[in-house]
Amino acid sequence: MKIACWSVGKAHESYVKEGVEQFTVRLQHYFKTEWTLLPTPRSTGMLSEMDLRRKEADCILEWLEKDDYLVLLDEKGKSLSSEKLASFLQSRANESTKRVVFLIGGAFGVDDRIKKRAQLMWSLSALVFPHQLVRLILAEQLYRAATILRNEKYHHP
Repeated sequence: MKIACWSVGKAHESYVKEGVEQFTVRLQHYFKTEWTLLPTPRSTGMLSEMDLRRKEADCILEWLEKDDYLVLLDEKGKSLSSEKLASFLQSRANESTKRVVFLIGGAFGVDDRIKKRAQLMWSLSALVFPHQLVRLILAEQLYRAATILRNEKYHHP
């Protein structure tokens, strides 16, 4: 199974980039993992929030493959413990899912078409985080979940 982490927006800040890269390298020992930063559409200052979400959705839907399992990170999504995330990854692997896409939407959220396409909406927290930090938290939590599956020392319940 392959894990794809997608984020709409700008490149990683240096303080985030190092951490994301470190956890991604570690995660590669368990699942092939890649990060894709989807650029925001051009002329965003001229677009309404709704139009911007629509244009971002067009790009996301174009990139998604039919068999992708889409997990949308959304503050209104389902809360998962680290153990439940590990169980989720195991069930996806058991069902021979080719690629799980974890999507961090744009600054104004995502279009309803993306919410409808997502098989799971996941909330990291009731708190709101900057998108840059969400990338780092996602990378760390995926690594933690992988170590839980292997019963390794990283996670201490």
